Amino acid sequence: MTGHDSLVLRVAGRPVGRYVTRPELPARLSPRPCLHPVTTLAGTVVTEFGPADHLHHLGVGVAVPDVEGHNFWGGRTYVRDRGPTELDNHGAQRHTAFQLRDPDGFVEELRWVAAGTELLRERRTVAATGITATAWALDFTFSLTNVTPGPLTIGSPATNGRPGAAYGGFFWRARKEATAPRVFTADGEGEPEVHGSRADWLALSGDTWSLVFAGATERTRRDPWFVRTEEYPGVGSSLASDERTPIAPGDTLVRRIVTVVADGRLGPDDATALVRKAVSP
Repeated sequence: MTGHDSLVLRVAGRPVGRYVTRPELPARLSPRPCLHPVTTLAGTVVTEFGPADHLHHLGVGVAVPDVEGHNFWGGRTYVRDRGPTELDNHGAQRHTAFQLRDPDGFVEELRWVAAGTELLRERRTVAATGITATAWALDFTFSLTNVTPGPLTIGSPATNGRPGAAYGGFFWRARKEATAPRVFTADGEGEPEVHGSRADWLALSGDTWSLVFAGATERTRRDPWFVRTEEYPGVGSSLASDERTPIAPGDTLVRRIVTVVADGRLGPDDATALVRKAVSP
């Protein structure tokens, strides 16, 4: 991945992720700051950037397919009664400045711009913390403020007529391997069972790695999980599942996801224990 102003996240001096603020991408991919590669402590890469199956999947970040009709996800836009459609409606997330920049994290200011207009201003806070000798946690908070004079609404293909496609928000494109990863929560297992569910945490486990995603605030835990394992491995937290989410002028939407990045294949008990260590009350 090429880009400018990249920084490396470290846990106890060990590099675990690279953050690029200005990836060099065509407009139809909705350019945005992102984390890639992200690795386990043993060095296994657990993200993908621009994979052939979805060029607009960019590691770890925030991607929203519909902000008042503007596409901040990349690729085609789902249009009611027409399906996925190529539109000239792509926005971009533009890095403004780092308010804080340390080896284990940063605070960043961003502008969400489309059609020459700033729609949202974001403050993004990211921190990397060691948990055990084989696991660390990525703490990711984003705050979106409506800077327009009128109300904005966030939608998804689901709110635009495509059932089961409520993607948009925090999104992690995971490592694709020969076989699909295992996905489970404390109460269910398998993509059909956990996709669209509301669970305190959700785990994705590959050949030699595991990711455990946890909503770290009560409001974040009310968002359902968006999950894909068979088509591609990806997990997100849905901002607009059943209906469009409004943001009034000057109001701010805040979500916080903590992801445990672990070596090895975890089970439910392991996932629960690591989440308890990773998520502060």
